Amino acid sequence: MKSVFSNTSFKRCQTQTCNGLNIQHPFWIPGLQEPDCGSPGFNISCRENRPLIVINGGGFIIIDIFYNNASFLVAESSVLESNVGECVAPQRNFSVDGTPFGYGPATTDLFFLYNCTTPYDRETYGVDCGSNATGRYSFAVFHLELLQHWNYSAEWCRGPVNAAVEADDLSRLLNMTYIDILKRGFVLQWGNHPTTGRRLNLELKIGIGIGAAAISTLIMCVIFSIYHHRHKKHRATSSPASQDCSLYPSMAKDLEKAGVHIFDYHELEEATEHFNPKRELGDGGYGAVYRGKLKDGREVAVKRLYENHLRRIEQFINEVEILTRLRHKNLVTLYGCTSCHSRELLLVYEFIPNGTLDDHLHGQRTELGVLSWSSRLSIAIETSSALAYLHSSDVIHRDVKSSNILIDNGFSVKVADFGLSRLLPTDATHVSTAPQGTPGYVDPEYNEFYQLTEKSDVYSFGVVLMELISSMPAIDFTRKRDEINLSTMAVKKIQDHALVDLVDPHLGFESDHKVRSMIVAVAELAFQCLQIGRDMRPNMQHVVDALRGIQSKGYTTDVMDIPADYTQMSED
Repeated sequence: MKSVFSNTSFKRCQTQTCNGLNIQHPFWIPGLQEPDCGSPGFNISCRENRPLIVINGGGFIIIDIFYNNASFLVAESSVLESNVGECVAPQRNFSVDGTPFGYGPATTDLFFLYNCTTPYDRETYGVDCGSNATGRYSFAVFHLELLQHWNYSAEWCRGPVNAAVEADDLSRLLNMTYIDILKRGFVLQWGNHPTTGRRLNLELKIGIGIGAAAISTLIMCVIFSIYHHRHKKHRATSSPASQDCSLYPSMAKDLEKAGVHIFDYHELEEATEHFNPKRELGDGGYGAVYRGKLKDGREVAVKRLYENHLRRIEQFINEVEILTRLRHKNLVTLYGCTSCHSRELLLVYEFIPNGTLDDHLHGQRTELGVLSWSSRLSIAIETSSALAYLHSSDVIHRDVKSSNILIDNGFSVKVADFGLSRLLPTDATHVSTAPQGTPGYVDPEYNEFYQLTEKSDVYSFGVVLMELISSMPAIDFTRKRDEINLSTMAVKKIQDHALVDLVDPHLGFESDHKVRSMIVAVAELAFQCLQIGRDMRPNMQHVVDALRGIQSKGYTTDVMDIPADYTQMSED
């Protein structure tokens, strides 16, 4: 039989290729490479010119391997190889337990329930197959907690069966079918990742450096509540989510002393019309956000963090701690939260009416018209200014992306979502922590060495700059394999002096010399931000100064210290 590999000569540990992918350590191919050329569990086969890996008995096709990030993108082989109309609903649970792999930063579970006795159509994906019985229903849902919140019992169904999926932007996934979501694949990591065995690990890393007495008390409350839930049967949702906080009667007063307004749960329930789905603004993976109106007339955004999820509780604490100590015109304002006595953990923010930058660049608001270049540059300046302020306050955002940049009616910026943010201890150069963030935006050096620094935000912001220039999303699986990641594609285009292929054609790059010059200058700055080595990147205040210089028409490549090789693209 003719080999499907590009190089059939046997060499002990020579890199092989399958479907254009380089197969090298820790992966290895039995018969072409010896076992000690790779690691246990990383052996793959090239079936019909597709790299196939077996994980806990299931076959998965490797779509791409990111060696510098110690991660790879896979999809279940039966899903990718299915025909149109064929049932691909998963029938067995997926797990990485006992394997050398862990879930990627945005990998989560989509749960499938079959043969349900009653329909359930809230925030679900319909499954037409998977049940032969008439009068029965099947569906998929991201959050099993939703069933309990709507008094729907999973006991009325067969399942749940979990399938791993990539959920970098749940609001976008709501417009897709579950089959399309499964075909996108999901990211797994290898190496000494704390996430190995399960992305939603049970480590409770909720201390973030300095804690006011109010926050410390809240943490104690949360820990006790978690302990209680893990050792008792699950309570019905009609009871408070954290009724163990009754041991801490001064909780509400302590939070108020820390400047946090305590909202009554029922007040917020009424403000959002009982969390009416029509009022939902989006779902970022940690909880849905609803538009509400308080009795005093203020419009608010209410983030609803479901109970019994350690990562959501950690986010709650982070956001309260971070936002009560920071004030900046380009940071979203936190009005308050519910106490831990409440039925649910709720965060209340000012309402920003004009969606997110993601919406305007490649989402639902693109129909309203293309953002002008001057608006995009102003958005870049205000966002970088907010990030520079965070860094001066020893805060690293850790999840800078276009969907976390809110836009008001005057197209001013409000940076949001501080659930993953970290405080940088005084005199420390970095924080050692498991990589978290959103695929396409995560600093590759942070992903590899677990050292979070201010330059991690700089890298993520570099991706945002390229989004502003191109109007392309950070990750797009419909693009060619080597262009799925926008940052990788952008760096290559700049190096090849092919920036014109990247720029949104509606911005006037080829017709307006002034716009062309500014876009070139911003692209050069973004190129610096996207350097693999963090020491090669500018700090955020440098980025702010450079962008303001470009806006004021005083930009020069000398200000940004761009290598001469890359300034040539402005002449091409």
